[in-house]
Parts: sequence; structure tokens; C-alpha cells
Amino acid sequence: MKYEFGKILGHLHTINHHKMLVMKQCFRVGLYRQGLLHDLSKYAPSEFLVGCRYYQGTRSPNNAEREATGYSTAWLHHKGRNKHHYEYWIDYSADPREGIIGQKMPVKYTVEMFLDRVAASKTYQGEQYADSHPLEYFEAGLGRLGRMMHPETEKLLYRLLKMLAEKGEEYTFMYIRRAVLKKRKFFVDIFRKM
Repeated sequence: MKYEFGKILGHLHTINHHKMLVMKQCFRVGLYRQGLLHDLSKYAPSEFLVGCRYYQGTRSPNNAEREATGYSTAWLHHKGRNKHHYEYWIDYSADPREGIIGQKMPVKYTVEMFLDRVAASKTYQGEQYADSHPLEYFEAGLGRLGRMMHPETEKLLYRLLKMLAEKGEEYTFMYIRRAVLKKRKFFVDIFRKM
């Protein structure tokens, strides 16, 4: 398979930029470990090479792969290794009558999912980014979710996205740190001054 050098560099720049944004945001709310480990699987050959092949720079290469082949091998690899994606938490219900459903995500991964969506919007929209974009993207995809995202997970994610759109990043991140994660402000403030 032949890879274009420009696409390789473009894809590498995009995933590095996105990872750094999520890491900084995670650090702001006190999720240091998650910030450091976020999306490391994107550097695995099974994700990275596909990303290089389908790189466009304006959207996820997983969507382009899906359009070309009918599914995304990179996404299937990624969602199974990253707990901040609600798809990771899809499993059979303990009640056999319910079939496959979304399980409730731990709060720290729901917060990381929120931060991931914010960073993805910033990465792909660049200077056109507005705090309302992650909410708009989420609302546009609501019909696809069905019962795949647990109602409590969806409720928290929606509340944070709506808060971001209405009150901005500084307020929302402070709310996450103090009310959602209940992290002590002291450590976050020390890190932000570095």
C-alpha cells in the first residue's frame, strides 16, 4: 500500500494536536493520568496507517474509510481500547429481554468523552470553532444513538455540552472540577501556573 508523505505528516500533526488539546483540558479538570494516556492507540499501526491513507484534514479519516469500505477497521480497533468512547461500554444486558445496551460509564470517562468532543471540534474547525459546536455535533447525531448510550451518561454529557455552549469553557471546566469530579482546586491551579 502506498502512502503519501504529506498525508502522513498531516495525520500525525492532527492526532498530536488533538492529543495535546485533550491532555491540557484533562489537566485543567484534574484528570492527569487520562490526559497523558488519551488516544495512545491512534499511534498503533492498525489505526495510524489507516488514518494516513484516508487523511483529509477536515474530518476524521475513520469516516472516509467507512465511506470507502462500509466500515472502519481503525475505529473498531480504537473504540475497543479507549474507555472514553461510549461504544466501549456497549454490552449485553443482564436482562436477556433487553439485548445489547449501553452500560453506564464511570464519570471520569464521561468527562474525558466531553473533553474529547471539545478538542475534536477545535481540531477540525480551527479558527471557526465556537463553544456551541460540540453541542451541535452531538445533537445532530442523537438519532443514531438509540439505546447505545446509557441514559445517565447521555444526560451528563448533554448537560456539559449545553453548559459549554451557554456559559463558556472556563465556567464549564470549573464546574467539572468542583462539582462533577470534586477535585481540589489547589492542585489544578498550581499546574495551570506552570
